[in-house]
Amino acid sequence: MRMMFAAGLGLALLGACVTPVTETEAVETMTEAQVAMPMPPLTIYHLEGRRSERIVWLMEELEMPYELEYVRGDLGASMAKVRALGHEMPMVPTVTLGDEILVESGAIIETLINRYAPGELTPPIASPDYAKHLMWLNYAEGSLAARLFSDYRAWMANPPKQRSPLVDSEAVVQYSENYLEAHDYFGGAEFSSADIMMWFPLNVATKLNLVDEAQFPKIAAWKTRVEARPAYQRMLEKARPDGIPGMLTPVPQRPPSERG
Repeated sequence: MRMMFAAGLGLALLGACVTPVTETEAVETMTEAQVAMPMPPLTIYHLEGRRSERIVWLMEELEMPYELEYVRGDLGASMAKVRALGHEMPMVPTVTLGDEILVESGAIIETLINRYAPGELTPPIASPDYAKHLMWLNYAEGSLAARLFSDYRAWMANPPKQRSPLVDSEAVVQYSENYLEAHDYFGGAEFSSADIMMWFPLNVATKLNLVDEAQFPKIAAWKTRVEARPAYQRMLEKARPDGIPGMLTPVPQRPPSERG
């Protein structure tokens, strides 16, 4: 009994000497402790005007080295370079990272940042903006682009008489507009990799006539801000020097807006 009492007293005294660490402090300490790994050679396989621009833009923002592989003005020849890699799923973007072959722009972006530029273009993990940033990073393809291209294919085949009774392309763009009512960027107060992901589908929405650009002034203002970034301009010079070959035809008719 005496031994148990002494042990308990010792633990109590030890606990009194240790300063409690909150969950937030623990997460911040863990995040600060991340160290960038040395990056192996990176090659971005690219088609002009396609999602691979995201990876070029990312690397220009990070000011890190990369090789860009494509045939200027020839989408077919550029795609042949991708297929020559022998990957089971030839698509763009595809990158070679040392001995790895990676696909899917969101996954590539997260891999490059988390391994080689921890903390860059990402809100602190303990901040209120982190979960929103991560949501938009995935929303860009998971909901937004999927719905936009679904409507695009349907409307090119048959001129629409009404919008989908489910979630249609106007609704998914409106959700983005509503968020920008209170935030400058999709990562919150600061530009982040979520903005790089969101630019492509939001540009598609207006350029392919799926929504009326005039109804989304916050998105238009956001596009002006992000397109003015020096890294975006360098991306255009390197990845789209002659514009977009094989640009998709805008839909000739979209259904009336349900938003006035």
